Amino acid sequence: MKKIISLLMVLLLTGALLTACNDSGDPVATIDEKGAYPTEIVVFAAASMTETLEELAGKYEADHPTVKLTFNFDSSGTLKTQIEEGAVCDLFISAAQKQMNGLEEGGYIDADSRIDLLENKVALCTAENSGSGIKTYEDMKAHLEEGDILMAIGNEDVPVGQYTQKIFAYYNLDEAALAEKGVLTYGSNVKEVTAQITEGAVDCGIIYQTDAYSAGLDVTDTATEEMCGQVIYPAAVLSGSKNAAEAKAFLTYLQTADASAVFEKVGFTPLAAK
Repeated sequence: MKKIISLLMVLLLTGALLTACNDSGDPVATIDEKGAYPTEIVVFAAASMTETLEELAGKYEADHPTVKLTFNFDSSGTLKTQIEEGAVCDLFISAAQKQMNGLEEGGYIDADSRIDLLENKVALCTAENSGSGIKTYEDMKAHLEEGDILMAIGNEDVPVGQYTQKIFAYYNLDEAALAEKGVLTYGSNVKEVTAQITEGAVDCGIIYQTDAYSAGLDVTDTATEEMCGQVIYPAAVLSGSKNAAEAKAFLTYLQTADASAVFEKVGFTPLAAK
């Protein structure tokens, strides 16, 4: 009888391990048929990459059953701070060079692994219910000066907000004066700005063309390199990664033709395709 009870307890424990869930109810990594847990690769990536990376993760994990990809999506500035404060991260993909440069200067990344992965465009989008008639950045400038629209932009510590500041400087627009006039609202990352446009809470906003695609928004105009520079997404493996080889393998996959096709579908331009 004791042997039977012991056997039942072992079976129950095994079942619990195979179907374990975390506090939010999501399944955690389970033991495979060889009795090993998949290697978890933690990727910190700009919020504008959410849809593409989640799609690619499904493809990659299907072909690499010993790997589990876990993502943390947010503004590049927030992610940089989290890494500096000791957050576990194996691979970082930023929406601008500034944040990656800062991490490289601090010794947080493996400089030899760093690549320029993608290029994006900074897009002006209008809400579906907006009657502003804005079609170009010149129209945006005129309406902001007139004070008859409400516009969403990213905070100054967010790459899309920093690109917006360059566009304002190009058009000689005083952001502080516009904010005081009450014609600007802010988002802590590009997804928050996109949501304000999609929900019709503002007349227009400046986001990435990839976010416009994902949200089903029409792009009314895109900024030139002269207006805000190139929008480059650098990627690098963290110098302190305990899974550097696996992180590098996933980064290599992101440069393949298969991954490039997914990136191109939403408006990214692959820069390191192999």
